[in-house]
Amino acid sequence: MSKAAIRKLGGSHVVVVPPTFLKQTGLKAGSPVDVSIHGDTLTVKPDRTPGLAELIKATPRKARVEGWAEMPPAGAEG
Repeated sequence: MSKAAIRKLGGSHVVVVPPTFLKQTGLKAGSPVDVSIHGDTLTVKPDRTPGLAELIKATPRKARVEGWAEMPPAGAEG
């Protein structure tokens, strides 16, 4: 186990993540993570929720609406 200090950054507080954790998980700056608190334990895990691009890629072509790729965005798709 390594040790880190909590630092103040603007109006927030941050903990520096060891490079070995980033390498092991494939995370980088800006990667989404799940953070949970259980008593005095803070757990940080990669957020593996698939994004829109992954969901579309996994959708069988026969299940797609004809012309869907040409349709304009209807909301906050991304």
